[in-house]
Amino acid sequence: MPAEKIALITGANKGIGFEIARQLGELGNVILLGARDEVRGKNAAESLAGRGITVEPVRIDVTDPASAAEAAADIEQRHGRLDILVNNAGIAGSFHGAPSEASAADIREVYETNVFGVVSVTNAMLPLLRRSAAGRIVNMSSHIGSLTLNSDPESPFARLNLIAYQSSKTALNAITIAYAKELRETPIKVNAADPGMVATDINNHRGRRTPAEGAVIAVRLALLDDEGPTGACLAEDGVVPW
Repeated sequence: MPAEKIALITGANKGIGFEIARQLGELGNVILLGARDEVRGKNAAESLAGRGITVEPVRIDVTDPASAAEAAADIEQRHGRLDILVNNAGIAGSFHGAPSEASAADIREVYETNVFGVVSVTNAMLPLLRRSAAGRIVNMSSHIGSLTLNSDPESPFARLNLIAYQSSKTALNAITIAYAKELRETPIKVNAADPGMVATDINNHRGRRTPAEGAVIAVRLALLDDEGPTGACLAEDGVVPW
């Protein structure tokens, strides 16, 4: 893999995504800063550029397959390949009640970004990733997507019952495995990153970790060497059970 990698991070104008972009950029990689809001994306890119990072804003709405396709075409024209894709964009949704009170629309709202958006963006970028000497796909997951942890009454996550968000991360884990299986005979590795409980807008900044700390595992997976894993969910302290 070339020393200078081309990395696209979705939802990178703030929070963990911004920190992933910063940390990868400070290591000398070219950052394609993905954001749905063009103005916010440009402002975030300018902030990174002010730190000496090579960065380009990319307007991409992960819920719109046409937007993902346009972004891929733009990246192909500018760079001809993509080495790293971090599917970071995610939402918690507006519904926080009991599962029995949820509607299909409540769940679909979250899945459009957290699940369907990942598929749309990954499929749009995959031809470019195949041109990389060693492509890396990192999907931002969570402990609360783990069926093992959430079904254990003794788990610290047992009290949580957020049907839309939690199930979307479980689905994301399954999608991670599916792509890893398809791409196992290629140089592309696909993994899920668990950043821990990070203080961001998605949880009203109630997390114990900073976005910079949460970004570390995603950066590590984005830069895996050829001996690294694929089809795994990893936190900084090791494997997260499915």
